[in-house]
Order: sequence, then C-alpha cells, then structure tokens
Amino acid sequence: MSEIRLLSATPILGYGFPESAFEAGLAQEPHMIGADGGSTDPGPYYLGSGKAFCSRVAMKRDLRIMIKGGIPRGIPVVVGTSGGAGGEPHLQMMADIVREIASEEQLEFKLALIRSELDTDFLIQRVSAGKVHTVSRQTPLSEETIRQATRIVGLMGPEPYIRALDEGAQVILAGRSTDPAPWAAVAIRAGLPPAQAWYAGKMLECGSEPAVPKREGCLLARITAEHVDLEPTNPNQRCTTLSVANFALHENKSPIHHLEPGGMLDTSDCAFEQISDRIVRVSGMRWQNQTPYTVKLEGVRCTGYRAITICASRDPILIRDVEQYLDIVNANIEEKTIAFGVQPEQYRIAIRSYGRNGVMGARETASFAVPHEMAFVVEVQADTQDLANAVTGIARLSMLHSDFPGRMCREGNMAIPFSPSDISLGLAYEFSVFHIVEVDDPNQLFPVEYVHIGASNDKNS
Repeated sequence: MSEIRLLSATPILGYGFPESAFEAGLAQEPHMIGADGGSTDPGPYYLGSGKAFCSRVAMKRDLRIMIKGGIPRGIPVVVGTSGGAGGEPHLQMMADIVREIASEEQLEFKLALIRSELDTDFLIQRVSAGKVHTVSRQTPLSEETIRQATRIVGLMGPEPYIRALDEGAQVILAGRSTDPAPWAAVAIRAGLPPAQAWYAGKMLECGSEPAVPKREGCLLARITAEHVDLEPTNPNQRCTTLSVANFALHENKSPIHHLEPGGMLDTSDCAFEQISDRIVRVSGMRWQNQTPYTVKLEGVRCTGYRAITICASRDPILIRDVEQYLDIVNANIEEKTIAFGVQPEQYRIAIRSYGRNGVMGARETASFAVPHEMAFVVEVQADTQDLANAVTGIARLSMLHSDFPGRMCREGNMAIPFSPSDISLGLAYEFSVFHIVEVDDPNQLFPVEYVHIGASNDKNS
C-alpha cells in the first residue's frame, strides 16, 4: 500500500481521551486503532502482583469506544502490554473486559491473545547455552535469579502482531510488547519500509504526546515509503517540528539510536517539516537489521511485605537540623525494635524527607535551603506483614516523640494526615531481570490463541 494511516487513541489504555478527538480520527479512515496498555514507569509491583495500574472502569471505557469504532468499520483494534504489565493475569483480565463489551454491545469478532509470559526452563536452557546477555549495569542472569522471579515477560516485536492480523484477528490483546511494535507491525505488513514503520510507532506509542499543548487527545500517523506525517485529532492541539523532535528523544538512552527487536532505528539524519499549522512531516530515518534476533526480558521477584506511615513537621528547629534529627530517630527505632526482640537485619527501613532530597536522594546536587515545612514518608519492608507493621508503628512513635537538641514542643513532633496512621501495602517487589535473550524465531516466545467472540459461547481455535 502506498499509505497507511494509524490512529493512537491514548498514551495508555485507561488514561482517557475525548470521544470527539477519536471520532475525528475515525473520519480519516485509519487502517488500525491502537493503544499501548502499560509501562514499567509505575514500578515492579504490577508485574509481580498481576494487577493493573489503571482502573478496570477506565480501561473498559477506553476499550469500549475503540472497539465500537473499529469493529463495524472493519478496522482492527490492537492493545499492547495489556493490563499495564503484560503478564498472563493482565492478559486474561483484558480478555474478560473484551467479552463484557462484546456482550453488552452485541458485537461478534475474532480475538487474538498473544502471550508473553516466559517458561522458566526455557530461559535456564538459554542461559546455559550463552544466549542471554546483560544490559546496562545488570549482573549476568543466573538460574537462581530466574527461579526466584515471580514473573518474567518478553517484549515482543511486530512479528506476533503480523501473524495475528494474517489470521484475521479483529481485536488483538498482547502481553508485554515494545511500545512501538503494534503500529510498526501494521505498516510493515502493508509493505512499507521498517524505518518509517518503526518511527511512526515511536510517535504513536503515547497518544498525542508529540503535540502541544499537552492534553488528552489522539494522534494520527500517515506513513509512506518516504516519510511519516503526524497530526493530532484534537483541534486544540498541533504538532510542531519542535514538539515532534522533542518527543523522539524520550525514554531512550541514545537521542538518535533506538534499539528494537531485530534491529535499530537511526534518526540521526531526520528532517522535520511543518507542512501545515497542525501537521509535521518527518523523513530521513533509517533502519539497520541486526542478528541474531533478540528479545528484552523483564522480571520481578518478591522482596517481602511493605508498610508505610506519612507525617509532616513545621517545627523550625527540627527542620533546621533535620539530618541530626533523623540520625536520632533511626537510633531510637533500632533500640526499640531490639527491645521488642526484633533485630535490625530482620527489616529494611527508609525515611524519605520531602523538602530535603526526597526526590533525588544522594544524587541531589542542590544545597539544602531550609523550608518552613517538611514531609516524611517512612517505609518498612520485612518478611511478614505483621513484622513490617510492627516496625512501622515503632518508627511512627519515634518520629513523633524523639527528643532533639533545642526541642521546645513537649508533645508530638509531627502532624499525621491519615487515620489509620500506618498503612499496610502487602507484598513488595523489585526488578531482578533486565536482560536480552537470543531467539531462533521472532514468534518463538509468543504463542497466539484465537477466540471467536460473540453473543453465543466463545470458541477457541
């Protein structure tokens, strides 16, 4: 095809978008409606717990509009990284939402579920064969780390999406995916060059984020063999050469080299042209195939149970000498926990002081300017929830009642905004797998299940 039009509904499914902007995008007769469903930005908890970070209500609202817009028009609807993290629980949750929508709207279509949760034994075999590599500062992946992981997913490229489209899927729910892959798949499948396909995917992965001003909206990409045109469908937004070029820099180690499954997108010679008040044309991108084909891995392990307490102070003496105060508090916590029979090695505690290095921590370069108030978040992790709760209670009392030089207040040092003051957060997780695995085939890790959705019972194929 000489031109492919792709519509990105929202930055992440569940973030919302104006229906008027979506309808304006439909009027351009897109060949695909898509949304990225997730991200690692909210941290490891969601992959480990199998829960979504967007509400079910919000995701269903967005997906209903997309399916109602796409199915009657014969436009495939595609969601990558379903449910926020792309594990099997997330995929099944999204499939349940799709079934509900189909039943409520009396729609029939072929659904594809592309799985990305990986088999432990397969990864161990790959490690033994020297087919798993480190990225960034990670240590080499070991069998122990793999077996300790609660869940490991692979980030699929465009090939599983292409396979599902070839099989006639009208709605595709995928597990963990590289963000641009769903859109790149449609353009590559249509015979357009991978450079333009991947660049369009890079722009479409976050809805109308490449446009200004920043607000809810959809983004339409027109892809040809020579260029990519980008246009927001919200009339109150516009793409500019600066806004598009700026967005191309985000979430990437290099400003010009974007590594993806099977190759690298090189944007070093891109040209940006303002072809109308609201549309930007980008050309000059290049694609370099790379072998062997590799897939990024993401995995998390459970680190115990977490509890927090939140408090704040307006005491000028405490704030002036806050480092000394926190040293006193930490010493009191250790003394009191030992008195209760709990040793320091049985828990981990962190006190984040907002107003003094709460965001950057030890990396903060600005000098401490004494504010008139400060907030503190006390976090405790332990092997059981009861132990985490107990230490959090001791920490709260220490924050409230520790004495310090110059103290004038004879009651509590802190204001506590919530009741209950101590909040149990349940299981805690950390990322333990950020590695690259070589595969024999781009589809090897990502099986596809097809389900015929309709008013009658679903039928698998």
